Amino acid sequence: MGRIRVLSDQVANQIAAGEVVERPASVVKELLENSLDAGATRIRIEVEGGGRKLIRIADDGHGMGRDDALLAFERHATSKLRSSDDLLQIATLGFRGEALPSIASVSRLLLETRAPEDEAGTLVEIAGGKMVRVEEMGRPAGTTITIRDLFFNTPARRKFLRSESTELQHVAALVTHYALANPTRHFELHSATHALLVAPAVTSAADRMFQIFGRETVDQMIPVTAETDFARTGIPEPPPWKRDEHYEPPEPGAMRISGFISKPELQKLNRNSIYVFVNGRLIRDRLVLHALGEAYRNIIPPTSYPVVLLFLEMPPAEVDVNVHPAKTEVRFRQQSIVHDFLRDSVRTALMAARPVMSFATALTDSPLASESLRIDVSPLPGAPEGMPESEGQPMAGDTAAFSLQPDPFLATEQRIAFPETTRPAEEPEYLDGADRRATGKHSCSTLAVEEEDRPETLHSLSTLRPLGQLRNSFILAVNEDGLWIIDQHVAHERVLFEKILRERKTESVQRQRLLMPLLVDLQPAQMLAFANIADELDRNGFEAEPFGPRTLAVKSAPVGLEGKELEHLLDEVLADDRTGQAENAEARRIRIAASIACHAAIKINMPLEPAKIDWLITELARTQHPTSCPHGRPIALRYSLKEIQKAFNRI
Repeated sequence: MGRIRVLSDQVANQIAAGEVVERPASVVKELLENSLDAGATRIRIEVEGGGRKLIRIADDGHGMGRDDALLAFERHATSKLRSSDDLLQIATLGFRGEALPSIASVSRLLLETRAPEDEAGTLVEIAGGKMVRVEEMGRPAGTTITIRDLFFNTPARRKFLRSESTELQHVAALVTHYALANPTRHFELHSATHALLVAPAVTSAADRMFQIFGRETVDQMIPVTAETDFARTGIPEPPPWKRDEHYEPPEPGAMRISGFISKPELQKLNRNSIYVFVNGRLIRDRLVLHALGEAYRNIIPPTSYPVVLLFLEMPPAEVDVNVHPAKTEVRFRQQSIVHDFLRDSVRTALMAARPVMSFATALTDSPLASESLRIDVSPLPGAPEGMPESEGQPMAGDTAAFSLQPDPFLATEQRIAFPETTRPAEEPEYLDGADRRATGKHSCSTLAVEEEDRPETLHSLSTLRPLGQLRNSFILAVNEDGLWIIDQHVAHERVLFEKILRERKTESVQRQRLLMPLLVDLQPAQMLAFANIADELDRNGFEAEPFGPRTLAVKSAPVGLEGKELEHLLDEVLADDRTGQAENAEARRIRIAASIACHAAIKINMPLEPAKIDWLITELARTQHPTSCPHGRPIALRYSLKEIQKAFNRI
């Protein structure tokens, strides 16, 4: 007997399920896309046990007749494709015909459907890929699919699922995405206990954003609208991918972008608030993310991310969606054109909404500037990437020089580049671990000051003599080692971080009771994240509890936090992308302590009294790790005496 054999349909479907059905959210995605393709205007999703016990999706789409209902569970049976040519211009969200048979092979599935022209509906029940019953039933037009006991017959897959709250977060995030992409449809998401999302149909994407994110976020968004031509001929007329009265397909060969991007003041610590849809399909594409990063370069810190809701429309022939089983990745036929169009459209919108160009940047237009100044916006060698500030205008990087080509987004906190003849041989170095300085004597002019050969340590911070502030953001200080520049925000952040951890360990955290409870509106996924970290928040000085399905009432908070800073802190700790992963107690404690310290610390653009500066430097010298803030941003920059001597040609 030969070694090679054909797999049974049941085994083949379970293998396909391993590619298509990664977790309960994957099931919701496939069924939700089918509902949208069916023209549904109302979609209701119910989830129990994080999706393990129950997933039910009901819609009012066109439904199916008996024959189609049975045929839908055959592998690669689809109503979306007719020939291989159709693969070149896919205009629907689903098209492979693998989803239903794959899901049915690893669950107990019940399909109830009726087409508008049929007098009776059809009920189909399947368990583990085997047909249990088929019968007629009375029901309204549309389709309801109920999934129970997901992965009941594949325990190896089931044990890899996360906790119920984590899986429910993924489902909530997915439904939120598609609600944003389809504002003219009614969406509901219900758990076993309450409604997580109820989004009635509205007329525009802006109205949908207001429903989900609230007025504060909408007020920080900038509209984006642009269109271009691929400059190609012979592109076939694309079929409509949205069959409703509000959709206007782009002209053949045209590419159009619309939506909203956030102002520089609104920043996130992860990419979870970037929503990009290509022809109505939610994607996570590296090319798109890179283009957005380039558009925001020098506007926000490199470790911060904007809030983005963008719809990219193009002829279906220009994008290949058949490159990933989950259909979350795509491949563009003309990648450079798409990348540059997206980057330039976002950049142009940011430029138009930005205030008047600074004097320092305008100065680079003069002939004198072009002779001796050059662009230099990269971080210094070895410098960690920056973190966002809690308040104030974000700076374009840790160091920057005046540029030959004026950039209206370059922040005003700059340093002048030395002419090549007198430029120091070594750049100023960031404080890193034990303070380092080159040793050995150097020949120098008669006016130079000779340096002693001695090792330096972090204890030198205690000998600093403050001179004052630069732009009310950086503390200037000197000692025998040279000139020091200290970022007052991250320095105070380090002091508070270690203090919070000490008090948390001894259960002596100080909290302040608010005069009136602070009500914070959260997204469904954030409410679920709160349940995971509520105990740790309580140990850090918070007293908060749900006040309705999507509102949190904060009664007490750590000392130093109030108002908008308190709201921003909660938004940060509940939106962190690690809340959806297995996070141990130690990592969670450090993450929350770091966030509290960041939001309670002294801000940039804040004048400090000399006594306050002395206190901050003294406390920084007493910390265990005065090299960087909890997020990795450097605290102090030292310009050593030797480097100063070299700059003046004294050695």
